[in-house]
Amino acid sequence: MKLNLWKTTVLAIVVLGLQACGGDDPTPTPPKSPEQVATEALTGSATQAWTVSGGGKVTKGDLDVTNLYPTFDLVLTSTPSKTYTSANSDELFDANGSWSFAGSNFDKITLTGTKPAAGREISFTQSGSNLKLMFSIPAPGARINGQLAVAGDYVFDLIKK
Repeated sequence: MKLNLWKTTVLAIVVLGLQACGGDDPTPTPPKSPEQVATEALTGSATQAWTVSGGGKVTKGDLDVTNLYPTFDLVLTSTPSKTYTSANSDELFDANGSWSFAGSNFDKITLTGTKPAAGREISFTQSGSNLKLMFSIPAPGARINGQLAVAGDYVFDLIKK
C-alpha cells in the first residue's frame, strides 16, 4: 500500500510539474482599427512617397493632363504627426502642410494650405503599389493668377516610390 501511495504521489508531482512548465498563452494581437488600416495604406509604417513618374497618370475630367505633372511627388507621414510634402504640383498642392481624415469612413483626407487642392475632400484608394486620389476643384475657388485654369475633377494615379 505504501508503494502505491508513493507512486501516486510521484505521479501527481510529475503531472503538476509538466503543467507548470507550459507557458502562458500568448496575448493575441488586437485587430487594427479602420483608422490604423487607412493610415497604413497612405503612409506605410510611418512615411510613404508617391509619384507620377514611372507609370502614374493624372486626369482632369476626361483629359489626360499627366504632361502638366510628370514629376509630381507626394510624401505622406503619419509619425509623429500627420504631415505631407509635395513637389512639382504646378501650383495645385502646397509644398507642405498637414493632413487629416475627413469623416469617420477613413476613405477621404483633407490637406491644409492655401493652394486649390487644400481644404478639399480627397477620396483615396490604395492597392498594392498604387494610390488613387480623386477630388474636385469648383470654379469659384479655383483661380490662379485670376484664371479658372485649375477648376475640374482630378484623378491622380500615383505609384509607390
